[in-house]
Order: sequence, then structure tokens, then C-alpha cells
Amino acid sequence: MNTGDVTWMLISSGLVFLMTPAVAFFYGGMVRAKAALHMLMLSVGAIAVVSIAWIGCGWSIAYGGKSIGGIFGIPWSQGFLNGVVDIKNGVFTTTTQSASGNYPIGVDVLFQMTFAVITVALISGALAERIKFSTWLVFAALWTIFDYAPMAHMVWNKGLLSPDGAISRLFGVSAHDFAGGTVVHINAAVAALVIAIIVGKRRGFGTVAFKPHNVPFVLLGAFLLWFGWFGFNGGSAFAANGVAAYAIISTSLCAAAATLGWLIVEKIRTGHATPVGAASGMVAGLVGITPSADVVSPLSAILIGLIVGAVCCLAISAKFALGIDDSLDVVGVHGVGGVLGTIFVGLFSVNDGLFTSGNIRLTLAQIVIAVIAIIFSAVITFIIAYILEKTMGWRVSTYEEITGVDITRHGEQSYDLAGTSRTIVRRS
Repeated sequence: MNTGDVTWMLISSGLVFLMTPAVAFFYGGMVRAKAALHMLMLSVGAIAVVSIAWIGCGWSIAYGGKSIGGIFGIPWSQGFLNGVVDIKNGVFTTTTQSASGNYPIGVDVLFQMTFAVITVALISGALAERIKFSTWLVFAALWTIFDYAPMAHMVWNKGLLSPDGAISRLFGVSAHDFAGGTVVHINAAVAALVIAIIVGKRRGFGTVAFKPHNVPFVLLGAFLLWFGWFGFNGGSAFAANGVAAYAIISTSLCAAAATLGWLIVEKIRTGHATPVGAASGMVAGLVGITPSADVVSPLSAILIGLIVGAVCCLAISAKFALGIDDSLDVVGVHGVGGVLGTIFVGLFSVNDGLFTSGNIRLTLAQIVIAVIAIIFSAVITFIIAYILEKTMGWRVSTYEEITGVDITRHGEQSYDLAGTSRTIVRRS
């Protein structure tokens, strides 16, 4: 055991946990004031439900059990950390060494739990101002168990999409997803798209300007996400070492370049370089570098950032042409950024990249892996979301949506500047 590695991984876990409150403020500032608390509560719900689901059986499915077809582990083999925690001198502890690094396996359980939480929280951005909190809670639990945990198993635990998996063997290269281009960003974005289609558009979508009610909150959330990403990518080195340091450097370079790429496109298109655009560009760059933070050069990280920032800025307008209300651009930022980042591993990887070695095999493998991740997430999410639509229902009433889900669903509101309160209308 290495106490330095233990310390770094515990700090990284805290940084990744911080990303969910950061997402709450990032999303909360983007919606109208009447739905800001609801947006924050969706992240609260993700933290509460996913944490329990992860310890209950998510960890076992992703990392704890015998692999079933390279897709998932046995759910009950380490359910509720059976065999992971034990009693020593009258207190519970984890002593077994992690397979990932020189620290107890309990550190891995914690670190990976924070990843599961933030992934679910990201989905909520596409569903702003119009979904039932109760349905969201049930979805968060089911999606963690049936989608996120198997995807993590496939990519990070010698499964189908891992460096040792069937796709890698097919192309004769080692597929690479350093910190979650597929597991987190593509996965969350596809889920967000599927549910947004099932739930439908907000009243006034395409005709009403849904303006952010608190731009400082948006920027605060983006800055905190950048900070948290140091643990997200740096912690994915699983040690306090030079790889962790370099991953943080490349992450910052890409985020900085993507901010500029987004703002340049925005300035050309609208005549303004906006704070919300800057915040969105930061996040796009953070997403884009996630799969490759340890294997691309500083110059490549900057180039990736510029491309991802510019392309994501252009991509977010597609929702209007398609008539899909991806409220806060989860698909345009995390989906497009995640797909580009996954493919860019194959282009810019220092060892096997097309632009660095002339070998196209890694690029092809990364494309196939991205496609499989999209299909898997779409199918599993559709099944879960459709069942919930037919049983619990996703959508709040028209009255609640117009009045605001904060007061009708949660009984409170973000701001009461006039010193007045509003009456809560009970629903049958």
C-alpha cells in the first residue's frame, strides 16, 4: 500500500463528487427562475439514489463479480460490499488491495461511485423544467444498475470494449478510454436524448426564448467542473504520479482551447462572445480530452480543444432543426464532445494514432466502440424510460410547468424578493 496514492485517490474522489454540485449550479443557472430549485434537486436525487444503488449492486456488476460475456459482473457477488469490507479490531475496514493501484479496494469503490453519480446527474440537463422528481429517482436507480454499471464493466474491467476485449482483439490494438468518454459522456448524452424524445418538448420550445436566469451560477458551475475534472482525469491515473500530473495539464490545455474555439465561432455567428458560451466551451473541452488525457501531446490537446469547442458550438443548434428539446445541450456538448474525444484517441494517440503512427486500426476500433456504446445506451435507456412513462409518467401537468416545478413539486422557490409567498396547489 502507498499512502501517497491513497491520499491522492481520496482527494480525487472528493473532487469528482464536487462535480455533481457543480453540475447542479451549471444547469440551475441556465433554466428559468421558476425551475432552478428543481434542477438542483435532480442532482440531489442523483447523489442520494445512485450512491445506494452503487453500493447495493452497481459496484458488483461493474467490478466485483465474474464477467458474464464481457458485459456485466454477477450483481450479488459483492452486493452491499460483501467480501469488500470486513471487521478488524471491532471496526469496519477494507484491506484487500485494489487491482488498479497500491491502495485498499475501498478507495476504488468510492472513486467509481462518484463517477456513477455525476454521469446520472448529467442526463438531467436535457429534461429541465418538465419532469416528475419521483420518476427521476426511480430512473436513476434503474439506469445505474442496468446501464451505467454494465458499461463501466465493458470498458474498464476487461469487458467487451476494454483494451483486452473483443473489439481490441479484432483490430489488433488496445482501445483506450482513459476517464470516461464512452462510459460517462456518450452514455449520459444518449440517455438524455432518448428520454427527451419520450418526454417531449417544453411548452413554447422554438417560439419562446428560454433564457438563463442566473449567468453567474452557470460560470460558477463551469469553474467548479474544471476544478473537479482534475480529480476526474488526474485520479484516473490511479496513483500520485507523473501520469496524473500530465493528465491535469492536458485537461486544462484542452479546456482553455475549447473555450476559445467556442467563443470564436459564437462571435462570428452572433457578434458576441458570451459568458454562457465561455462556460459551455470549457465543459466541451473537458469532455473532449477525457478519453485521451494521458496519451496525447500538449499540442494535440490544444488542437482537440479548438475543434471540440467549435464543433460543439455549432452542434447545439441542431436540436431546433430536429425538434428535440435537449434543454441544456447535453447531447450537443457531452454527446458530440464525447464522440469526438473517443475518436480523437485514434487520431492523436502518441503510440497508435493515425496522425502519429500512420496506423488506422486504433481509429477504427475507437469508432466501433463509440457506436456500440451509443446503441447499448439507447436500447437500455429506451426500455427503462418507456416502462416508466407507461407506469409512473415522466411529464408534470401543464399547470405545473407554466407555474413552475419549484413551487408545485418542491413547495419552495429560489427567490422571494418581494417578501411574498405563493400558494401551493395540491394535485389529485
